[in-house]
This record gives sequence, structure tokens and C-alpha cells, in this order.
Amino acid sequence: STRINADTNADLRRYISGNQRNNLRESAQVEDYILNLIDTPGHSDFSYEVSRALKAVEGAVLLVDATQGIQAQTLANLESAQKAGLKVIGAINKIDIASQEQIENSLQELSRLLNVKTDEILKISAKTGEGVSDLLQTIIEKVPPPKNINSSAALIFSSLYDEHKGVIAFVRVFGGSFKSGDETKLLGANREFKIKEVGFFRPELQKEDILLPGEIGYIATGIKDPDSVQVGDTIGEKILEGFQRPKPVVFVSLYPEDSNDYDELKTSLYKLRLNDSSFSITPINSEVLGRGFQGGFLGKLHFEIVAQRLEQEFNVRVITSFPTVSYKVKLINGNWIEVENPNDFPDNYSKVLEPIAKVTIIAPFKNLGDILKLKESFRFNNITTDIQAEKVIISALMPLAELIADFNDRLKSVSSGFASFSYEIVDYQEANVKRLDIKVAGNFIPGLSRIIPEDKIEKTARQMVEKLKEILPRQQFSQAIQAICDGRVIARETIPALKKDVTGYLYGGDRTRKMKLWQKQKRGKKKLLQMAKEIRVPKEIFKDLLK
Repeated sequence: STRINADTNADLRRYISGNQRNNLRESAQVEDYILNLIDTPGHSDFSYEVSRALKAVEGAVLLVDATQGIQAQTLANLESAQKAGLKVIGAINKIDIASQEQIENSLQELSRLLNVKTDEILKISAKTGEGVSDLLQTIIEKVPPPKNINSSAALIFSSLYDEHKGVIAFVRVFGGSFKSGDETKLLGANREFKIKEVGFFRPELQKEDILLPGEIGYIATGIKDPDSVQVGDTIGEKILEGFQRPKPVVFVSLYPEDSNDYDELKTSLYKLRLNDSSFSITPINSEVLGRGFQGGFLGKLHFEIVAQRLEQEFNVRVITSFPTVSYKVKLINGNWIEVENPNDFPDNYSKVLEPIAKVTIIAPFKNLGDILKLKESFRFNNITTDIQAEKVIISALMPLAELIADFNDRLKSVSSGFASFSYEIVDYQEANVKRLDIKVAGNFIPGLSRIIPEDKIEKTARQMVEKLKEILPRQQFSQAIQAICDGRVIARETIPALKKDVTGYLYGGDRTRKMKLWQKQKRGKKKLLQMAKEIRVPKEIFKDLLK
């Protein structure tokens, strides 16, 4: 018989660990096959989830939507699976709704990609179940059984937090056995603990007596400190080559809309980190926005998901800064620093390095010209193209800072939504960037500082001061809005003062009386201007500007 421990929702790629055993683990004959399926998201921001899943499995099903064909992330995930030495099985899904032409095109594309015959590509419909049995049988036949090592070892590939059981580690057992009550150790963290519970995913957590070699399951550690249980660490006696902890690449400051909600924001962020330890948070303070956090994320989408979860799950609304990347800056004295917040960017330095991403774009051939026109806006270089039938694969290098701006929106726009892309950070290269600061009524506004390529400084400065002029409220004195770079004002707008007719009630008489009232008003506005340092830019303005 064949049993499966996860839903077969088939729009995502699956990574499979198959281990053979019978129901009771007692018979010498193998009667059952247990297939552990690990779902992974398709977006590049979450490629770390794919890489950690690959450490826990023996094979992969490369699943392609027949209505969409091969996407950019299909190539990236296949490359990762092949580097890990996994057996890859090709399959196309949604054959119940795809046209015959779409099915045939997908078969041809996938067979070329995997270098196999078209009849080796399986055709399934996750919705109707057609072809699923054949796929499962192929997995049993082609994916090798797990190898066993002599020492006790289980690799952590994910985790979640439970108030009663502490951190629950999702593990792949490579050797030995684990059961409730065992004394064991987190080897990387050098921390001993007593196992509270072990079990399987069906797909909910189901308690079992013991975990054996080759099995994927969970170990409830009882540890209350989530940072002690890291993905890639080993539980047991022999440390395994683990998955490298992902490093945040996009940085955003988060502040509560209501300053009184700071503690609630802090609690909510720490709760989110219990189930997603891949983002970092550091407390910060802004004169304008108050107390908040500097967050480090795996990409722009990752940040957007965290912000959305804060609102939906914890009812906490946040104001965010412009997303930025980590720059390596060489100071005049020769020391190097990493800058993740524009406010920390030094005035004097000798060199700046920025992260460079290798981008792979798959798009209809007819959109090639329009996509290449994006080169100037997003600083593409080292462009190569590979034309395959009606599709084209474009590879290029571009600064990560450009990628996290509006690249996705522009790409979707010029391709009518048909292009997809994946990326990976491959290098740091010298960059010609500057810090752009904003002054309102003589006061620097730290939350609006940005690091911008020098050739885009004037355009960005002009856009920001014009936008601020539109949305800032008028005062009883004029307000100068200045964009400053290297101590020089490069763009300026002025919000005129509110005018009040102080002589409106006078219908005639001596003009000197009106002059006295005008002079009094002028002295009052001068006094107000001196007090302008105490005026703060409303938080709502940041929300409008950062949209």
C-alpha cells in the first residue's frame, strides 16, 4: 500500500524523503512506503526554505503548471536539487484545465530541461487525482531509500514554538533513534535537553513512541529560548553538515502607527520570530517616529508578508521606512563597516560596495525588446539571452537595491504579467552612491534619508520635495523643503504660509492703523518661525510618502 503524509496541493514544488518500513516496524518484509513531502514556496526570497528542505530528502518532484509553463524559479530550484545530488522526477500539473497545446509545450520544455524523453514526464491533475497514483509509484521506484549512519544524528530543517512544549524542531533522522525522555544535545548550540515528545506529521503533529533512521518527524525540546534552536543544527552525537543560516539582505525600519502600541509591536514581532527565525529585529529610536525596530528580511516580499501578518494576526499597524540593502563602506582610516540604515551612512569615506544579484528572467520572446529597455533604469549588465521556441531566458547582473525598488512591477508591466524572475546574490561591487537627506523648516527628517545612485540623486530629490509639498500641512509660516546631498541643496520647494486678513474688519480710516496690524502679524510669524524646530512631521505624512 502507499500512504502519504501531506496534502497533494500541487502548485508548489515538492521535495520528498521516502523511507520504507511496515506499519508496525516489526516485520522483516517491507509492505508500506512512507512518503514525507515538504512544500516549499516558489519565490526567490524564500530560496533558503528550498535549500534547507534539500538537506532532508533523497528526491524531488519538479512540478510545472501546464497552463504557465516553466518559470524562472523552476530553473533555480532544479539547479539546487541537482547540486544536492537528488533524484529529480519531472511532472506537469493541471492537465484537466490546460489545452492540448499547452500540455505538449510543457512536456517538451520539461523533457529538454531534465534531458529525458517526453514519456518519462508524468502528467497529473492534483484537482481530479488523475495520474497521482502513477506519480507516487514512480517516486517509490526511482527515489532511493534513506542511508543510515552509525551515530545518533537528526538535522533540524524547520521549527515552531509551543507554549507548553517549547521549541518543536522539525528533523530528519540520519542515524540512531529518538524517543520521549531521552537526554540529548544540540551540538551547534552546545546545549543539553530532555526530549518531551516525538512524532510525525500527518499533516498535523501526531505523537509517536520513537523516531528511527530515515524518518522525518518532530522533536519537542522543551527549550523556551527560540534562538537556541537554529535551523541547520544537529541533535544527537555526531554533527551533520548543516544548512547555512540565511542572512537578511533587505532592511526596513518599522514603527507603530500609534506610539502607545510600541510594546504590542515588540511582543508581536517576537512571536512571529518564533515561527520565522529568518528575519532579524533591532530596537531603534527616531526623533520623529518614536521607538521602533530595524528589521532585516530575506527580500522585499518577505518583509511585506511580515508586515501583513502583523496587521492580520496581531492587529498592529506599522509605518515603514524605504527598503534598503546592506552596504560595505571603507572609511578614510581604512576600516570597513556595514551600513544597513541610511542614517548611519558616513559623510566621509573612500569606497562603497553594494550587493549584486544574478537575475534570471523567463518571458515571451515578443517582450524581449521591452525588457531590455529596462537596462538603463535598473543598471543591468552582463546580459545574455537564450531563445527557446516562443520563450526567452534572460540572465543579467544588477544591484540588489534596484531589484527591491519597483523592478517586479515594471517587469510585469512591460510583459503584460507573463514574465517571471528569480535571483541570487553573487557578489559585492563598487558603487557610486550618495546619501540624500531631507530638511523641513530647517529640521532634518531622519526617517526620509535614503542611499541613492549618484546619477539618480537629482531626479529622486525633485520627486521627494514635490511630493512633500503636496502632502505636508500648511502652517502660519512658510516652510522650506530641501533635499540635501554632500551638504549642498539640490532641490527645494516652499510651502507658503497660511494667510489671515487681520484688517478685514476695518472699512476705512487711517492707513497707519492697518500698517500697525500688518507689522504685528509679521512679528508674530517671525516668532512662530523660530519655534518651528518644535514642530514634527505628522506620522501620516510618512505613510503617504512611503506608499
